[in-house]
Amino acid sequence: MSHESSPPDPLPTDPSPDPFAPARQALDRGDYGKALRLLEPLVSRHPPATPQGGQLQLLMATASMGQGNTAAALACCQQVRRCADPALRVQARELLEVLEAPSLQRPREWSLTLPELGAVDPIAGSLSQRSRRGAPPGPPPPPPPPVGPTRAPQGLAVLALLLMLLTLLLAGCVEVRAELQFGAPGRLQLVEQLSPGEGQSPGPWQRQFADQLRDLGMRPAASSARQGRLDRLEGRMQPAADTLETLVASAGEAARLAGVSLPPPRVQWQETNWLVGVRQELALEFDLRAAGVVPGVALAVDLRPVRARAVRRAVPEPVLVLRSEHGQPGPLLRWPLRLGQLNQLQLRCWRWSPLGLGAAAIGLALALVLLLASLRRRLGFGWPELPA
Repeated sequence: MSHESSPPDPLPTDPSPDPFAPARQALDRGDYGKALRLLEPLVSRHPPATPQGGQLQLLMATASMGQGNTAAALACCQQVRRCADPALRVQARELLEVLEAPSLQRPREWSLTLPELGAVDPIAGSLSQRSRRGAPPGPPPPPPPPVGPTRAPQGLAVLALLLMLLTLLLAGCVEVRAELQFGAPGRLQLVEQLSPGEGQSPGPWQRQFADQLRDLGMRPAASSARQGRLDRLEGRMQPAADTLETLVASAGEAARLAGVSLPPPRVQWQETNWLVGVRQELALEFDLRAAGVVPGVALAVDLRPVRARAVRRAVPEPVLVLRSEHGQPGPLLRWPLRLGQLNQLQLRCWRWSPLGLGAAAIGLALALVLLLASLRRRLGFGWPELPA
């Protein structure tokens, strides 16, 4: 049998070409002056708060660094910190850390200082004098050291891993919980809980992570702000897609600060409106297999208000039913995350609409009244009448 293959579909063309393509090509060639001349006229058309404006400022910062203009590069990075794109803000912050890093002085013994040419006797003259005097030649030079094949620095990687584990152990037990609060249909709120060990103060990792969460738009809770603590940060009650995007960004920042390379979490959100209520489906996947097992570190995801029967799948740890904390109403579910494993959760629940349920009840009552009136008329009593 012969199978006829259909011709491949034509590749889609990009309707919006990159306006910074000429400047990127100039940066790749090392022509930083030309790159700046191409980018400066575009500043007025792309404000720094937009994603394209953030990319423009980062390109200008790179070109200024290539010219050695550190002050201009710092100004561009400061502009990017107002960008709406969290990924561009992270790049600007990392570039600011490089630009603001103090310059280290090189020890004198690491450099080789050459003497003045006039203060050194010519080598040819000294050799000729030695030959005329008949001095015996000096000892032969030592043989070169044996050189073997180059090996990968495995010891350095093991040392770095041991230092990271030692830092976490010295910082004490750390518990990080991400709480998703379900509000009105289509809206979620993210709350991050950072709890150090009992009797311990927050470590440097917790303080840096709290700073990153504030950059993502989260603010300390009222109870924590009054006491000057940063153990509980809350986001806004906003559309579910924005809240889940903030959750993914916060997980990436936590892994980056811990020095662990992890794939980004996978989230799926779907809502179906049935008038009397909204059917919500949520799927979360955290791949922590590359993190290994770190003693004293606990991770969890809280869901509120959600009942236990809404959980369809939770691996490898089951979901726990707890009492509500911080005066929040409704049931609380806690899903512990296990380090070194693939964690998956599937949730399906209903959010009933009081208005929709009331309309349905009124419709059923009206149908029942019409049915009873029809039965009365068939029995010969006629239509209901007011008393004379």
